[in-house]
Amino acid sequence: MDTCVSRPHSENGFGDSLSLLQSEKAVQEILQQTPVHGSDDHLIEFSEALRTVAKALRRAAEGKAAAQAEAAEWKRRFELERARNLRLENKEQSFKENNSVSEGGRLENSTSQPVLLNQEREHSNRACLEHGICSHEVLQDAKDVDSNMVNNKIMKKASFKLSWRCKGENSDQHKHDIVYFERGNITTAERSSKQISLKWESPPQTVVILTKPNSNSVQILCAQMVRWLREQKKLNIYVEPRVRAELLTESSYFSFVQTWKDEKEILLLHTKVDLVVTLGGDGTVLWLNLFTYAFTVQETVNELAASIFKGPVPPIVPFSLGSLGFMTPFHSEHYKDYLDSVLRGPISITLRNRLQCHVIRDAAKNEIEIEDPILVLNEVTIDRGISSYLTNLECYCDNSFVTCVQGDGLILSTTSGSTAYSLAAGGSMVHPQVPGILFTPICPHSLSFRPLILPEHVTLRVQIPFNSRSPAWASFDGKDRKQLAPGDALVCSMAPWPVPTACQVDSTDDFFRSIHDGLHWNLRKTQSSFDVPLDV
Repeated sequence: MDTCVSRPHSENGFGDSLSLLQSEKAVQEILQQTPVHGSDDHLIEFSEALRTVAKALRRAAEGKAAAQAEAAEWKRRFELERARNLRLENKEQSFKENNSVSEGGRLENSTSQPVLLNQEREHSNRACLEHGICSHEVLQDAKDVDSNMVNNKIMKKASFKLSWRCKGENSDQHKHDIVYFERGNITTAERSSKQISLKWESPPQTVVILTKPNSNSVQILCAQMVRWLREQKKLNIYVEPRVRAELLTESSYFSFVQTWKDEKEILLLHTKVDLVVTLGGDGTVLWLNLFTYAFTVQETVNELAASIFKGPVPPIVPFSLGSLGFMTPFHSEHYKDYLDSVLRGPISITLRNRLQCHVIRDAAKNEIEIEDPILVLNEVTIDRGISSYLTNLECYCDNSFVTCVQGDGLILSTTSGSTAYSLAAGGSMVHPQVPGILFTPICPHSLSFRPLILPEHVTLRVQIPFNSRSPAWASFDGKDRKQLAPGDALVCSMAPWPVPTACQVDSTDDFFRSIHDGLHWNLRKTQSSFDVPLDV
């Protein structure tokens, strides 16, 4: 206890408590000096308010002092326990080393060393009786309480190791170093959802700019940004074929701008690009993940459904030029300052997980006939389409039956998509850094069917039963609708490649700002106070 007293007041926060007490004394002095007359109602109200403030200050000071004293006591106990454990380990190690000497030396040590160990154990037992229950006491068996009956052996906790498994097999696909083990104790080492910072090890050289189509303001901003990045930052710039044609129509100055010609070049784009800039809304960010676009090759327009980044995704700087801004925290008016800060680094980023979806047809005879996987950033929706019947969807989680959805449909969403369709269907808003899959029914014909949030490592399978009255329809981020006939299945799991988006401040600050600005979350008129203060 002397160690706690010898510490300076500022370390434990006692200075703050003294300041609160001094504030209370000042209030009492004001009360004594204030001339209160029964006829003066204003002075009476003022004195009552001062008394209320004095009571609140006193309660705050007492509560804070008690909490600080309790924290100091627990810290002292922890330091005593740690010092005791270190001494026991040193004694045991020296005992083992002495046992490796000659036989005569072992006999001498066997008569002296247990005495030291007994003395140390008696001292530790006394310390435990004074300061609480120790971990080695919990692990001792009732028959082994007396140390003389177990030949003075020290009982140690068994060491162990936790491994991550997927479908019964060892798998490192979803492994995270979030716990460590010391003497059989599980302790959190790192949080999987902590703030993430990106620092460039070499300066970026190439940037790709993706824009919202059919917008004159976006087209003007794109031309200005391309010119600034080229002249001031000396960067190589890629744009969509459509955007490059628009820039060349405006001026031949933009002939240095590069683009892609076919799907093969798109698949290799992530190997060339260091940074992605989007000009639009959340839909433009989704366009990165899955979209249908038209491009020009030798003055011929072809339609191609593809994904720009089917694998790793470069960091994305999304500028808000759309309706909502859940994924676009940057404002276009200050694009020079934002891009300059991003290119210098370090920057905070949000890792937005994606879902990897497979449509498995009942007619497929082998894995070769299974359709290519589809990546979604927001959600995959299975609905009844134009049918007037309820959907009948059998849902499985890691091959275990979960439920049968009977309603308008089902939404499997990422946490980034929790503010989209899932929110409209009654799902919860979830921080995008939380790893998980949202399981949200659409208008279920059941009063007890509530949305779920499942862990990220599970594999979900939604199957259309053979007795279903009608087929279902699946849409991926609102695009590329596919019909699911009876017997077909949709399998979803977490994709190994997240989408890193840059943050204006950090992921938490950007998330709360987006739901405040975009949804006016919990916007309410403040409750009015009482005209006459109450005595608490």
